[in-house]
Amino acid sequence: MKKAAFIIAEQNFRDEEYQFPKEVLQESGIEVVTASTTKGECVGKLGMKVTPDILITEIDPAQFDAVIFVGGGGSEQYFSDPTAHELANTAYEQGKIVGAICIAPVILANAGLLKGRTATVYPDGASVLTAQGANYTGNTVEVDGRIITGNGPDAAKEFGRRLAELLA
Repeated sequence: MKKAAFIIAEQNFRDEEYQFPKEVLQESGIEVVTASTTKGECVGKLGMKVTPDILITEIDPAQFDAVIFVGGGGSEQYFSDPTAHELANTAYEQGKIVGAICIAPVILANAGLLKGRTATVYPDGASVLTAQGANYTGNTVEVDGRIITGNGPDAAKEFGRRLAELLA
């Protein structure tokens, strides 16, 4: 069975960007493991409560087929987080799918993963992606090789579908 790690912020992750892609993957027979910087309850912007399965520091990319950063304002906690950057880079180097939605592609950009790649992000993050060498499009979802990015809550279902296709 394929496995994806979804990384959420402790507070203010975007509910739909977690819930919709997770549902799409589960319906496709893909196991979703949720990680954060706490094993205590995390609360989404719209009030969704999620208890992570593991800590972000416990993710072994070798055990997963995809590592996905969920957006929402809270994901800013990972923008400059060396653990998150190392995780994204290691997963990519191991041939895994790496993704982010909403403002979270800033994490991938800051990790150096989007340099020379086509990507999208919530409009607030466009300048960061461009500054880090990404080809920012503003499209709903972009797939460049094994990197998938989505631009916000409205992209959540398509992001989930495209991710499921990449994992198929």
